[in-house]
Amino acid sequence: MPTDLPNLLTLSRIAAIPLLVLLVALRTPLGDVGACLVFSLAAITDYFDGKIARQRQSISGFGRMLDPIADKLLVAAALMLLAGLGRLPGLSLYPAILIMLREILVSGLREYLAELRIGLPVTRLAKWKTGFQMGALGTLLAGETGAAVLHLSFLPVALIGEAMLWTAAALTLVTGWDYLLAGIRNAETTASPKPADRRTEPAIRP
Repeated sequence: MPTDLPNLLTLSRIAAIPLLVLLVALRTPLGDVGACLVFSLAAITDYFDGKIARQRQSISGFGRMLDPIADKLLVAAALMLLAGLGRLPGLSLYPAILIMLREILVSGLREYLAELRIGLPVTRLAKWKTGFQMGALGTLLAGETGAAVLHLSFLPVALIGEAMLWTAAALTLVTGWDYLLAGIRNAETTASPKPADRRTEPAIRP
């Protein structure tokens, strides 16, 4: 049911996006801190919604459908905000592009395989990718201005965020390739014709 706690947590990630956009658009130090906080809290729900659903044995089709959608919407919104407002330091735009392309690739594979009633399970490496990705985006949303508000100016926040984003992009390439190969294997297995039945019917004697 959409009103179950795990599904409400998933929906909260989508509901957080307008607030995230508003806070980043303020372009103030407090707005940056607020954007980092909202994004971080939304990202944390990605862990708890699945854990609670498994503990309560309340995994639903609605949740399985919406969970990856909510993740991708949140990540895409953060990446576009950072890129559009020039908040990606150095060459960080390139890993951001890789991450966006990977999300589109995996979404397409999941949609195709769903038609074949084949699931595409999340790998442990993909979970590491998500961790680095969320950490990088939260750090970059706070930025140097947010770090100053929190009295963390001594930390190279932009450099930390950039390093984490490049790490996430590297894991993105590996996991994206793994998912692509898994999708191709499943598609080939499903598309291959079944061997013809070579048994002959017994002859009918007159």
